[in-house]
Amino acid sequence: MASSLTCTGVIWALLSFLSAATSCVGFFMPYWLWGSQLGKPVSFGTFRRCSYPVHDESRQMMVMVEECGRYASFQGIPSTEWRICTIVTGLGCGLLLLVALTALMGCCVSELISRTVGRVAGGIQFLGGLLIGAGCALYPLGWDSEEVRQTCGYISDQFDLGKCEIGWAYYCTGAGAAAAMLLCTWLACFSGKKQKHYPY
Repeated sequence: MASSLTCTGVIWALLSFLSAATSCVGFFMPYWLWGSQLGKPVSFGTFRRCSYPVHDESRQMMVMVEECGRYASFQGIPSTEWRICTIVTGLGCGLLLLVALTALMGCCVSELISRTVGRVAGGIQFLGGLLIGAGCALYPLGWDSEEVRQTCGYISDQFDLGKCEIGWAYYCTGAGAAAAMLLCTWLACFSGKKQKHYPY
């Protein structure tokens, strides 16, 4: 099978896929922020949440429903900052995934990735990583929302966790973005083979 990638390009393709997968998994999982409410563990992502309070009519009290899911609507996301974070991080993950899949196709298809295409792909990866990084930076601005305050002991505020902890998915998303920006962008510059010039 012919490849349009150099040896460095194959490493770039694999690292691109790993960094994109890491960021996408972290973005989708609702484990960016951990806390507790009514004695039950609660976790948040940018657009998903695990465990939420509902009013039990039969017992006339609040109970926790222990299941994960998306918010009912985009406006249901607890804060404007988290809505922006969802859009920006999702766009960044989409860009990383697009480049990663193109890079993997370059392992099997000849003349798909030239040096110029590799450099453009690296630029797109840098932009994707930058968007995800911006999303990760915006996320703490939403810690002052009522839902988060209920979970974090009513003492959380912007950039102040209160009684909550940052979850593994937040680190996962940021690590994937950092790998894309620092490693993949650099490797992309050396990924494509020099194009052959045909006389016709």
